[in-house]
Amino acid sequence: MSSALAIAGVTATLEFFLNAVLNNPSSVLGTVTVSALAPDILQTTVAGSSKLYVNLFLHQVAHNPAWRNIGFPSLSADGSTLLQNPPLALDLHYLLTVYASEDTQAEALLGYAILMLHENAILPRAQIRTALISLPSTNPFSTNPLSNPLSTSGLADQIEMIKITPATLGREEMAWIWTALKADYRPTYAFQASVVLIQPQLPTSVALPVLSTNISAQAVSPAQIVDIQPPNNQLVAAPGDIVTVTGQFLSGPSQISLTNARLGIQRPPFAPTTVTNSALAFVVPDDAVNLPAGVYNLTVLFISGSTVVNSTNSLPIGLAPSILSSPAPAATSNASGTLVTLTCKPQVRPNQTVTLILGSQSAQATQFESATAVLSFQFPALASGSYLARLRVDGVESPVGVNWKATPPAFTGPFITI
Repeated sequence: MSSALAIAGVTATLEFFLNAVLNNPSSVLGTVTVSALAPDILQTTVAGSSKLYVNLFLHQVAHNPAWRNIGFPSLSADGSTLLQNPPLALDLHYLLTVYASEDTQAEALLGYAILMLHENAILPRAQIRTALISLPSTNPFSTNPLSNPLSTSGLADQIEMIKITPATLGREEMAWIWTALKADYRPTYAFQASVVLIQPQLPTSVALPVLSTNISAQAVSPAQIVDIQPPNNQLVAAPGDIVTVTGQFLSGPSQISLTNARLGIQRPPFAPTTVTNSALAFVVPDDAVNLPAGVYNLTVLFISGSTVVNSTNSLPIGLAPSILSSPAPAATSNASGTLVTLTCKPQVRPNQTVTLILGSQSAQATQFESATAVLSFQFPALASGSYLARLRVDGVESPVGVNWKATPPAFTGPFITI
């Protein structure tokens, strides 16, 4: 694959070939200057000059439609490991323009240049390599600041070879281009160079070779989970809660896997407390640092030794934060209103969305730079009173207590007093 210098390498190669043809000792044209400048820049040089010029101008770079769908960038489930790094495939659109001050010279220049492109419709690898290596010692290119690094562009070694094809530009398109360039029109030939494959330099993750295969067939129905039941008919589970998972064909050496792709968390599998064929139960790990609140994917893995031999489907489970009563939340008045500070469990990470809801009013957490259990929330001025507090982290709210025996049922906390 080619490097980022491949685009410049194509232009320099075409310049080299044009120079070799137009400045051949047997040529009847005399000395011809070959350049690759914007026409408005070159126009100031050729004005009033009797010299002959042939100019290459790269006026458009477009994605190659055939290579564009070969592959798409992809990441692993952790959201950070690059798995696939497809090349950047480009088509280069050029204008070849000739400048002369005498009769028929422009036509002759155009004829020689177009014939060269026609006879070299596919640029041979050896000639590309020769052209790029020869740039520093070739007179017209002696001032090219990229003459030396262009030889390392890898253009000659990419999978696809560079092909030259004519491009048809109508009078309106040609007029629009030259108007945009703010330069006087000169005899011009439009063509395309395709395809340039630039290989991204980002490292990717590649699987190790297979050392051995161990394939067996077993006539069993696939294990699957159908429901996750946190305790007390809640929608979410807090650290230390016992969660029941129902399904089928769950008996065996099973373990619980919890993953959160957005946070890049893949909890090491752990054993459930009880297992039957249709249900299993486990205790939500109490890990304030490594298992933050949020929505996780729960999967039951069947492990033999250290190898995962089977797994169920995944279902989402919300792991909720908790507002700690010790130290007690504090509320202070300031110029902006009421500042509420509390301690939560587990810790919250900077890339998580954190909101505190007091009664029916909510406020975002003030900015923090590292994982923390101490959070502050700036509210408008709140009236004195006791407010039911709910901490929401990545859409998962802390559980609240309810006295269902009361008529009507009443909340029992947690409350924050202002």
